[in-house]
Amino acid sequence: MVAVQTTNQITGKRKWWALATVMMTMFFASMNQTVVSTAIPTIVSDLSGFEYYAWLFSAFMITSAVTVPIYGKLSDVYGRRPFYLFGLIVFAIGSVLAGLAESMMWLIVARAIQGIGAGAMMTMPNATIGDIFNPKERGKWMGVLGVVFGISSIIGPTLGGFITQQFGWEWVFFVNLPFAVLAILGVYFTLPKVKTEDQVKVDWTGSFLLIAGLLPIMIGLTWVGDRFGWTDWQVVTVFIVGIVILTIFVLFERRVKDAIIEMSFFKNKIFSITVVLALFVTMAMFGTIMFLPLYIQGVVGLTVQQSGIVMTPLMLSFIIGATLTGQLMSRTGTYKRYAFVGATLMLIGLFLFNQMDVHTSFWTVMLNMAVFGIGIGSLMPIMNVSVQNAFPYKQMGQVNANLQFSRSLAGVIAAPVFGAILNAWFLRRFNEVEPSGFNELSDSAQQDILAMDPQQLITREAQESVESSFAAIGPEGEALYQEWLHAIQLSLSSGISALFFVGLIFAVLTLVCVIFLPEYKLQEDEYYEEEKQEST
Repeated sequence: MVAVQTTNQITGKRKWWALATVMMTMFFASMNQTVVSTAIPTIVSDLSGFEYYAWLFSAFMITSAVTVPIYGKLSDVYGRRPFYLFGLIVFAIGSVLAGLAESMMWLIVARAIQGIGAGAMMTMPNATIGDIFNPKERGKWMGVLGVVFGISSIIGPTLGGFITQQFGWEWVFFVNLPFAVLAILGVYFTLPKVKTEDQVKVDWTGSFLLIAGLLPIMIGLTWVGDRFGWTDWQVVTVFIVGIVILTIFVLFERRVKDAIIEMSFFKNKIFSITVVLALFVTMAMFGTIMFLPLYIQGVVGLTVQQSGIVMTPLMLSFIIGATLTGQLMSRTGTYKRYAFVGATLMLIGLFLFNQMDVHTSFWTVMLNMAVFGIGIGSLMPIMNVSVQNAFPYKQMGQVNANLQFSRSLAGVIAAPVFGAILNAWFLRRFNEVEPSGFNELSDSAQQDILAMDPQQLITREAQESVESSFAAIGPEGEALYQEWLHAIQLSLSSGISALFFVGLIFAVLTLVCVIFLPEYKLQEDEYYEEEKQEST
């Protein structure tokens, strides 16, 4: 048997210090991503490696995603503290190496190391909330974690720009160190040490098969749109290899004791529906948030700084939705009705996004963001609380890790899938509305413009280059350039509307999942009878 830490063993002031530690680690882990993303253009310029641009994100996302299930399983056996500490230390080491990077390859390796640490930092907070609060209280504090995430997302881009401009891009990584030290001390002194009474066998074979199966698939996803198409043999090959290994993994896990991912979890209706729900919600969220700035800058015509301000209502409404839903769950002990409201608002928000075009006003965009943000924010704490409430305490870490893994996987899938849709619709629409003056350009100028993706075409540097090409035509060049610019806006609006329509489909699927989601009343005491899993 495994000696498992119970919630009663973390009481009094220690409980609140533990909560503060969890919130701090969540804050700086989520803020790190937005801080770094702001500095990436400067980093690429300084280290001269634009062709590796995408890998600064992909290396981090891949290593963090594949380690999440492993951390979850092991933390249920040996406790949260050792893996929390391990993750923080590895993340700090990766941050130091990233700040010292002298080449893009060095930085990519450092980002991969950061991701290994971040896998623990993404898994442990929700599980730790489950450790220190009973099921009914968890909703409130899961909502608080949502607030922390929202605040960090608002502060991150501004802070990243300030640090990069004032101190250099290296410091967007070095700034992690004081937070890491405080978090390490907090985890060490507030979280309990858990010991096992008997030796527990770690499923290392399953862990290896999981990583070996996921890596080629995730690498293939990062290739799509950047280096290859979906049907290129390189992408198809790595997908097939990954699927074959994952099939072996599933067959192996069904037979092994103490599996890294318990296949029996999927017999639990709440778990299976919530995992799919998390996948749909994250796909819709990523597909929207990733490309809204592109719409704001390329279609509405605002600057990068203005688009950052416009995105603020989305995160503020996310905070409101997460906080309000968390409080209501804790007061009523229920969650399904709030999930239905959240999914409905998410659906309405994406429908409103889908109606936007080049004539949509600034204020309409902000209102649509607020509706969508409240819906997404409401769903986040519900998914964590509902799945925690459906399993024994001793499986808390593994259950949370599987939920987080579903989100991470959706995040990796969203970028290439939505990017491919955008590029296809953009080119289709541009060919339909292609301005007459475009054919007046030299062949080389036409090829240069067509080689740019929509994200590049909205940058001032690209537009100045195109404008100079039109100016070479003669006096009519300026008018032709304006005609071309309007065609770009129409094409971009059409492409992003297609993305929002795909997001709308995911929102409909989210609502369907919520309708079929079972509900167990959240209790004030731990109540994990075995028959709950069987009846669920």
